[in-house]
Amino acid sequence: QELSPLEDRGTILASVTAPDGATLEYTNRYALELEKIGRDYPEFDRIFANIGNPMVSQGSVVYRTVDWEDRNRSTLQLAREMQSRISSLPGVNAFPITPPSLGQGFRSRPLNYVIQTSDSYENLSATVTQMLDEMAKNPGILSPDVDLRLNKPELRITVNRERAADLGVGVDVVARAIETMLGGRAVTRYKRDAEQFDVIVQTAGEGRTTPQDIDAIYVRGRADALIPLSSLVSVRESVSPRELNHFGQRRSATITANLAPEYSLGEALTFMDRTAAQVLKPGYTTELNGISREFKSSQGALGIVFVLALVFIFLVLAAQFESFIDPLVIMLSVPLSMIGALLALKWSGGSINVYSQIGLITLVGLITKHGILIVEFTNQLREQGLEMVDALVKASAQRLRPILMTTGAMVLGAIPLALASGAGAESRMQIGWVIVGGMSLGTLLTVFVVPTMYSLLARTTVPGARITVAQEQPAGPAPEGH
Repeated sequence: QELSPLEDRGTILASVTAPDGATLEYTNRYALELEKIGRDYPEFDRIFANIGNPMVSQGSVVYRTVDWEDRNRSTLQLAREMQSRISSLPGVNAFPITPPSLGQGFRSRPLNYVIQTSDSYENLSATVTQMLDEMAKNPGILSPDVDLRLNKPELRITVNRERAADLGVGVDVVARAIETMLGGRAVTRYKRDAEQFDVIVQTAGEGRTTPQDIDAIYVRGRADALIPLSSLVSVRESVSPRELNHFGQRRSATITANLAPEYSLGEALTFMDRTAAQVLKPGYTTELNGISREFKSSQGALGIVFVLALVFIFLVLAAQFESFIDPLVIMLSVPLSMIGALLALKWSGGSINVYSQIGLITLVGLITKHGILIVEFTNQLREQGLEMVDALVKASAQRLRPILMTTGAMVLGAIPLALASGAGAESRMQIGWVIVGGMSLGTLLTVFVVPTMYSLLARTTVPGARITVAQEQPAGPAPEGH
């Protein structure tokens, strides 16, 4: 089970995350390595790298492929082949992503599992680490990542307020100087030939690479005297959370991951729920987000639609036949067609997703037509006075040809969907195989099962049946000559 099959959209995104505190040059060095990997594949004709977004230690590389007719491998095949090379880069966390099919964010990954708690972030981080350790034992889950990181390097600067007051330096002056010299500050603008430029004050790159560079910054004190910050502040290195996220107004950590080719999202979520039941302590709960959340909601919604479709068709048939037995006999063809549809999905490598479920709902209306033809014509023959078995045999024989003709038309019409290629083929194939498998096997079983069940469940008499009784001739003298 999955939300939707991944389509070949001609694009692969390689996301790269360097260690917290990495410089732009560090991240760019690995982005260049990702570009080199892409140049080894002739299917890519354009490669674009975006470094430092949304953070200095993060970036992405986009690979664009040539047209479908100019390549033999899909983006899914290319991404799976590149997975080992990209994820094996030392020093960064990198993995390829193929864009989702239903319009989700480009960076969205199939598995999006949220752990919630009111406990401290330190305990939450330890719990998430246990989850990641268990996930590492599952080969179907690839490149897991978590948004809770408590090891971002930072500098804690403490101002000696008494000494600063003696020298006539305000704390705000110290903060402003550090902000300007290390972070940069736009102080003015100037124009040249109708173009406007920002004037930014900042220390040169080689003068702001180590914590000791802070000591070389000077501020003005009493009587405009230049005072080094080394005499006013103390600098201490420490770590802190990169970000503290909440989900449902509770502290949370989100685990994301890619999935192996033969590992579905439904299997992954089942594994995560089972692992969470073993690892999580009281006070911890789980939730889904992104593609995983949409997958769960779509499963429930389409299940309700499927049941409503069955009930609606049954009630309409009951009103038409003025009976609850005849619609029940007709509806027996539905599970028979479902067997063929699911077998076709299994043999073709498909899955139960939004598209295949739409095909299953469509199949309910298509397959019941066969039962309607047999049951309705049998009732008409019984109304004319035929016995049940004779009417059933005659109706089944006479309606076999139109049943096979309509089935052939539907199956042949759906074969182009099942064998589709090009843009969006992965989704169209799901609907095509459901109709082909469901109509083929469903029809084969329906022509045997529906007559059999009709003979067992149908009423012994049909309202309005004409019964003819042969009347004897009155006795009298025989004509002459006889």
